[in-house]
Amino acid sequence: MTNPIATFVFVLLFLGVTVIGFFAANWRRGDLKLLDEWGLGGRRFGTMVTWFLLGGDLYTAYTFVAVPALVFGAGATGFFAVPYTILIYPFAFIVFPKLWNVAKRHGHITAADFVHARYNSRWLALAVALTGIVATMPYIALQLVGIEVVIGGLGIQTQGFVGDLPLIVAFAILAAYTYTSGLRAPAMIAVVKDLLIYITIAAAMIVIPAQLGGFGHIFDVISPAKILLQAPDTSSLNGYSAYTTLAVGSALALFLYPHSVTAMLSSASGNTIRRNMALLPAYSLVLGMLALLGFMALASGVKDMPEFAPYFKAYGANFAVPALFLHFFPSWFVGVAFAAIGIGALVPAAIMSIAAANLYTRNIHREFFNKKVNYHEETHIAKTVSLVVKVGALAFIIFLPLTYAIQLQLLGGIWIIQTLPAIVLGLYARILDHRALLIGWLVGIVTGTWMAASLHLKGSIYPLHLFGYTIPGYAAVWSLIVNIVIAFGLSYVFRATGLSKTIDRTEPEDYLDPVES
Repeated sequence: MTNPIATFVFVLLFLGVTVIGFFAANWRRGDLKLLDEWGLGGRRFGTMVTWFLLGGDLYTAYTFVAVPALVFGAGATGFFAVPYTILIYPFAFIVFPKLWNVAKRHGHITAADFVHARYNSRWLALAVALTGIVATMPYIALQLVGIEVVIGGLGIQTQGFVGDLPLIVAFAILAAYTYTSGLRAPAMIAVVKDLLIYITIAAAMIVIPAQLGGFGHIFDVISPAKILLQAPDTSSLNGYSAYTTLAVGSALALFLYPHSVTAMLSSASGNTIRRNMALLPAYSLVLGMLALLGFMALASGVKDMPEFAPYFKAYGANFAVPALFLHFFPSWFVGVAFAAIGIGALVPAAIMSIAAANLYTRNIHREFFNKKVNYHEETHIAKTVSLVVKVGALAFIIFLPLTYAIQLQLLGGIWIIQTLPAIVLGLYARILDHRALLIGWLVGIVTGTWMAASLHLKGSIYPLHLFGYTIPGYAAVWSLIVNIVIAFGLSYVFRATGLSKTIDRTEPEDYLDPVES
């Protein structure tokens, strides 16, 4: 049965951010016919705007739905997301201000632009660009899961063409204001989205435990198997190696995704990025609270309530959070909470489509199809590609099973981490040869994909058997190690055999922080 009050509030807030998205074209006005302005906001976003943009970029609607769902289904293992996000920030604090400095000096729009300049290899840049685009597509599709779940929670049919219509309308609106306003649109909307999420989580942390008898009672009624991590046994390092490599690998991969790079390159300075890495752990605190919603859903027994049975059958554990809000809050606040999730899908989806469009335009179209494209044509191509990317993601979720998007997203993390040697190590050393990096990338992609395929794409923890021990670990980390060993080994071989080295188009001073007042 449709919830009219919640639906009205949801639609009202959705329309509000639509207006903001179109208005954003006039915010911090620049020439939106230039890719630097359309795709990076003119590199003028200060500390607070970047904070909201990165928060909206990294903490998506799928995070809002999937993290509590993982805790609801698997228990304490779902909390791995908290240490993993904490590990991100020191890494980004050190690495990405340096990338920002080089990109600013040379007008780079993408990480692949930097790779091309550093190694003077358009083929290595192409590998980085294609990896980014392919890894991003299922990520965009998964944002639709959050919208689909809350639309279903409002009592609106989500099956068949009628059920797909709300998704089509939402992405049509997203496509329109992204096309006109570029990165400015998700930057402005991210402020609204994050405020809604903070309000929603704060209310949930107060209201739900109070009605369930407090946190003590919540933990008392949940089985210890859900609350505690499984201890490792004597024949394996499971519980140590699997958890650690998953956290470390996820942390290394997240900021290599094109949408993360795009958000950081839009910052006003390298110091803006550093300040954000000091401030962003506030989102990790919210993520921990978000994960607790999974335990609250278990303690409340919403899965066994007859009114929610059809929804859990349709959406599985992903309906745990919507069920909590429907059960414990009045309809008007349900509309606010569901809008936070729905808008939380639009912000990262917009940034992801812009990032993918930037990669195609700069590192594929301009390099391999039309080197003489001018600045205005370049931006027009990027705008068009951003539309194609959104349509592709929408078609993906409508015509293919959700499991395909989840499986490809699993592979996306394994693939994107293979760009780390070319991008991150390239910021600190020039000893790596572009041919060695390309071979290492290819072997890493094949190795990681083979590991995931051997697990039937149902997980990413691959067990290594070494010296009588079984060492389970994240396939992305194992394949990255293979990648790095090959890249360094072949670089020394190529140098020893006297193969010519490409010209580095960057200068040593590009990697130094400029003095800021």
